[in-house]
Amino acid sequence: MAWSVLLNLLQVAFVLAAAPLFRGVLNRVEERLQSKIGPSVWQPYYDLWKLFHKDEVVSSEATWIFRVAPYLYFVAPLLVTMLIPVLTDFPLFWAFMGDMVAAGFILGLGGFFLTLAAIDGGNLYGPMGTSRTRMVSSLVEPIFMIVFFSVSFAANSTIPYVVQAHWVSSTVAFVSPTHLLILAAFLMIILAETGRIPVDNPGGHFELAMIDEARTLEFSGRSAALVKWGGEAKMLVLSVVLLNVLATPWGLATTPTLGAVAMALALVSAKLGLFILVLAAIETSLAKLRLFRIENFLGLAFVVAVLAMVVEPFHL
Repeated sequence: MAWSVLLNLLQVAFVLAAAPLFRGVLNRVEERLQSKIGPSVWQPYYDLWKLFHKDEVVSSEATWIFRVAPYLYFVAPLLVTMLIPVLTDFPLFWAFMGDMVAAGFILGLGGFFLTLAAIDGGNLYGPMGTSRTRMVSSLVEPIFMIVFFSVSFAANSTIPYVVQAHWVSSTVAFVSPTHLLILAAFLMIILAETGRIPVDNPGGHFELAMIDEARTLEFSGRSAALVKWGGEAKMLVLSVVLLNVLATPWGLATTPTLGAVAMALALVSAKLGLFILVLAAIETSLAKLRLFRIENFLGLAFVVAVLAMVVEPFHL
């Protein structure tokens, strides 16, 4: 029991420590692909340090929601970390407290409170960006559900550890059309949920064109740091689900020993590095879609997810 709790806390520590680096390496790789120098891979850590040491300014119109939302948004991906296989392929203490649907609900709850806080701040651009964020979320959530249904049909479970073990144990299922379509749909979900190109431009600072970043304009100091760190952790957690549960469910620790966990740490880091190259290639190859073209992109993701669910009975 004690080692299970310790390993769970180690997974949370890994996500907290690696999330800013994941964003920093991704930004640097994208800049290099565009023949630019780009910021240091450690720049996200500098930004967090600077924000944590700045004073916080809160609008006089703001309520308790504005103060609480950054903490909820920051904690949400850490709770999901306790439900998914980050470093181990055997269930830990909180593994069966929720499935993939619960993980999506927790992340959605954090985003919901951040949306309320953006409106609560009283800034004109906050509600504008929030309305766009809600539009994207309303299109993404059905795709999430269809992907989960497809996973449950294929693996007879939506518990991340059980799904991961299913793909490892069944080579035929791993290369099936259902699995490949699930991977494609989930990758498109990650691009939409984390505000990446082609859905949103994370490097854009024009208020009238912002989507995801518009929710954070009114935050400063510690609240801004928590929102920024929480967004980075959310992106890493979704990437880990894609890699460790769906795409490459190997390389995790099979025993609760220091050597096995250290090896898993190295292999998971290598998988994340390769995934960064995939994301960078996608983002440097595509342009940001116009607002009302986003529904076409997410409509395609929905069709892919539905196909994954439809073809599974024929595969069986």
